[in-house]
Amino acid sequence: VQLQASGGGLVQAGGSLRLSCAASGRAFSMYVVGWFRQAPGKERECVAAIRLDDDYTYYADSVKGRFTATRDDAKNTVYLQMSSLKPDDTAVYYCAAAPRSFGSTWDETKYDYWGQGTQVTVSS
Repeated sequence: VQLQASGGGLVQAGGSLRLSCAASGRAFSMYVVGWFRQAPGKERECVAAIRLDDDYTYYADSVKGRFTATRDDAKNTVYLQMSSLKPDDTAVYYCAAAPRSFGSTWDETKYDYWGQGTQVTVSS
């Protein structure tokens, strides 16, 4: 499975961006897709995840109400709509996928496949 993350860029505080994670290969066998971010000097953290077998979604407290994970099965793509962006959202964002369903969708050790990062920069 190959994951391609895109959609990052430079945006002013309060603005919006939509990230895309397109899957190829054995994409049909993926059960969970997560969005992670890593800011300079900080650990990587899960900001959102979507479980594809039941549409369960997880959001970190820091992004609840501002970020939304959605899916387009026809395109094998998961999106992360980010609104009301803050400078603290500046980071490299990664998508990841797992070929099994699990509950701890925030746990990066559960994911088998990772896309390359896409930079999101929010200016104040």
